[in-house]
Amino acid sequence: MAGVLTISDKGARGERVDESGQVAQYYIKRLADFQIIKYEIVPDEKEIIADKLKEWADNSGLALIITSGGTGLSPRDVTPEATLTVVDRLVPGLTEIMRMETKKNSPTAVLSRGVAGSRGKCLIVNLPGSPSGVSECLEVILPVIPHALETLAGKVFEGPHHVR
Repeated sequence: MAGVLTISDKGARGERVDESGQVAQYYIKRLADFQIIKYEIVPDEKEIIADKLKEWADNSGLALIITSGGTGLSPRDVTPEATLTVVDRLVPGLTEIMRMETKKNSPTAVLSRGVAGSRGKCLIVNLPGSPSGVSECLEVILPVIPHALETLAGKVFEGPHHVR
Protein backbone atom coordinates (compact mmCIF):
# COMPACT_ATOMS: atom_id res chain seq x y z
CA MET A 1 0.00 0.00 0.00
CA ALA A 2 1.25 3.43 -0.89
CA GLY A 3 0.54 7.10 -0.35
CA VAL A 4 1.24 10.20 -2.42
CA LEU A 5 1.73 13.47 -0.59
CA THR A 6 1.96 16.61 -2.70
CA ILE A 7 3.54 19.64 -1.12
CA SER A 8 2.31 22.86 -2.70
CA ASP A 9 1.02 26.09 -1.23
CA LYS A 10 -1.09 26.82 -4.33
CA GLY A 11 -2.29 23.23 -4.58
CA ALA A 12 -3.34 23.21 -0.93
CA ARG A 13 -5.34 26.41 -1.53
CA GLY A 14 -7.01 24.91 -4.61
CA GLU A 15 -5.30 27.39 -6.94
CA ARG A 16 -3.38 24.75 -8.95
CA VAL A 17 -4.25 21.32 -10.31
CA ASP A 18 -1.94 18.68 -8.85
CA GLU A 19 -0.51 17.15 -12.03
CA SER A 20 2.62 15.85 -10.28
CA GLY A 21 0.65 13.91 -7.70
CA GLN A 22 -1.48 12.41 -10.47
CA VAL A 23 1.66 11.35 -12.38
CA ALA A 24 3.07 9.73 -9.23
CA GLN A 25 -0.15 7.82 -8.69
CA TYR A 26 -0.19 6.66 -12.31
CA TYR A 27 3.37 5.31 -12.15
CA ILE A 28 2.90 3.64 -8.80
CA LYS A 29 -0.35 1.96 -9.85
CA ARG A 30 0.74 0.95 -13.36
CA LEU A 31 4.42 0.17 -13.05
CA ALA A 32 4.75 -0.97 -9.48
CA ASP A 33 1.25 -2.42 -9.03
CA PHE A 34 0.77 -0.81 -5.61
CA GLN A 35 -2.58 0.25 -4.24
CA ILE A 36 -2.75 3.98 -3.43
CA ILE A 37 -4.72 4.34 -0.21
CA LYS A 38 -3.60 7.82 0.84
CA TYR A 39 -3.40 11.01 -1.19
CA GLU A 40 -3.31 14.58 0.03
CA ILE A 41 -2.02 18.03 -0.82
CA VAL A 42 -0.47 20.04 2.00
CA PRO A 43 1.18 23.49 2.09
CA ASP A 44 4.93 24.04 2.23
CA GLU A 45 5.04 23.98 6.04
CA LYS A 46 7.68 21.82 7.70
CA GLU A 47 5.57 20.79 10.70
CA ILE A 48 2.51 19.92 8.58
CA ILE A 49 4.62 17.81 6.22
CA ALA A 50 6.42 16.02 9.06
CA ASP A 51 3.17 15.34 10.93
CA LYS A 52 1.53 13.89 7.82
CA LEU A 53 4.54 11.66 7.07
CA LYS A 54 4.57 10.36 10.66
CA GLU A 55 0.81 9.76 10.67
CA TRP A 56 0.88 7.87 7.38
CA ALA A 57 4.00 5.83 8.16
CA ASP A 58 2.98 4.94 11.71
CA ASN A 59 -0.80 4.55 11.51
CA SER A 60 -1.85 3.76 7.94
CA GLY A 61 0.07 0.58 7.17
CA LEU A 62 1.79 2.20 4.21
CA ALA A 63 4.90 0.55 2.82
CA LEU A 64 5.71 3.50 0.52
CA ILE A 65 5.17 7.25 0.67
CA ILE A 66 6.08 9.35 -2.35
CA THR A 67 6.21 13.11 -1.86
CA SER A 68 6.13 15.58 -4.73
CA GLY A 69 7.27 19.17 -4.40
CA GLY A 70 9.21 21.32 -2.01
CA THR A 71 12.66 19.95 -2.89
CA GLY A 72 14.11 22.99 -4.65
CA LEU A 73 16.04 26.01 -3.47
CA SER A 74 13.26 28.48 -2.76
CA PRO A 75 12.84 29.57 0.86
CA ARG A 76 9.44 27.78 1.04
CA ASP A 77 10.94 24.43 -0.12
CA VAL A 78 11.18 22.49 3.16
CA THR A 79 10.18 18.94 2.24
CA PRO A 80 13.70 17.47 2.73
CA GLU A 81 14.03 19.13 6.12
CA ALA A 82 10.62 17.80 7.20
CA THR A 83 11.47 14.32 5.95
CA LEU A 84 14.80 14.29 7.77
CA THR A 85 12.96 14.88 11.06
CA VAL A 86 10.88 11.70 10.64
CA VAL A 87 13.08 9.07 8.98
CA ASP A 88 15.07 6.55 11.00
CA ARG A 89 17.60 5.79 8.29
CA LEU A 90 18.57 7.44 5.01
CA VAL A 91 18.61 5.62 1.66
CA PRO A 92 20.92 7.97 -0.26
CA GLY A 93 21.38 5.70 -3.27
CA LEU A 94 17.83 6.39 -4.44
CA THR A 95 18.22 10.15 -4.55
CA GLU A 96 21.76 9.94 -5.91
CA ILE A 97 20.68 7.83 -8.89
CA MET A 98 17.60 9.99 -9.51
CA ARG A 99 19.73 13.14 -9.72
CA MET A 100 22.41 11.50 -11.86
CA GLU A 101 19.96 10.01 -14.37
CA THR A 102 17.51 12.90 -14.60
CA LYS A 103 20.26 15.48 -15.11
CA LYS A 104 20.71 13.94 -18.56
CA ASN A 105 17.36 15.47 -19.56
CA SER A 106 17.47 18.52 -17.34
CA PRO A 107 20.80 19.84 -15.98
CA THR A 108 18.97 21.63 -13.17
CA ALA A 109 17.87 18.25 -11.74
CA VAL A 110 21.08 18.26 -9.70
CA LEU A 111 19.62 21.13 -7.68
CA SER A 112 16.92 18.89 -6.22
CA ARG A 113 17.48 18.42 -2.49
CA GLY A 114 15.10 15.49 -2.11
CA VAL A 115 15.96 12.74 0.34
CA ALA A 116 14.85 9.14 0.79
CA GLY A 117 14.71 7.16 3.98
CA SER A 118 12.81 4.67 6.05
CA ARG A 119 10.57 5.11 9.05
CA GLY A 120 9.92 1.73 10.55
CA LYS A 121 8.80 -0.46 7.66
CA CYS A 122 7.83 2.47 5.43
CA LEU A 123 10.01 3.92 2.66
CA ILE A 124 9.65 7.67 2.10
CA VAL A 125 10.99 9.22 -1.13
CA ASN A 126 10.97 12.93 -1.99
CA LEU A 127 10.44 13.79 -5.65
CA PRO A 128 10.50 17.15 -7.42
CA GLY A 129 7.29 19.06 -8.03
CA SER A 130 7.18 18.96 -11.82
CA PRO A 131 5.24 16.21 -13.61
CA SER A 132 8.24 15.42 -15.83
CA GLY A 133 10.55 15.28 -12.82
CA VAL A 134 8.20 12.87 -11.06
CA SER A 135 7.92 10.55 -14.07
CA GLU A 136 11.66 10.59 -14.79
CA CYS A 137 12.57 9.90 -11.16
CA LEU A 138 10.06 7.10 -10.77
CA GLU A 139 11.22 5.44 -13.98
CA VAL A 140 14.71 5.34 -12.48
CA ILE A 141 13.85 3.98 -9.03
CA LEU A 142 10.74 1.83 -9.52
CA PRO A 143 12.73 -1.27 -10.50
CA VAL A 144 14.31 -1.43 -7.01
CA ILE A 145 11.33 -0.32 -4.93
CA PRO A 146 9.76 -3.81 -4.55
CA HIS A 147 13.03 -5.22 -3.22
CA ALA A 148 13.46 -2.27 -0.86
CA LEU A 149 9.94 -2.74 0.51
CA GLU A 150 10.38 -6.50 0.93
CA THR A 151 13.62 -5.88 2.80
CA LEU A 152 12.02 -3.28 5.08
CA ALA A 153 9.18 -5.72 5.77
CA GLY A 154 11.70 -8.39 6.79
CA LYS A 155 11.00 -10.68 3.84
CA VAL A 156 14.44 -10.49 2.19
CA PHE A 157 17.63 -11.22 4.06
CA GLU A 158 20.14 -12.17 1.42
CA GLY A 159 20.71 -11.64 -2.25
CA PRO A 160 23.44 -11.19 -4.78
CA HIS A 161 24.33 -7.76 -3.42
CA HIS A 162 23.40 -8.27 0.22
CA VAL A 163 25.28 -5.94 2.56
CA ARG A 164 26.28 -7.40 5.90
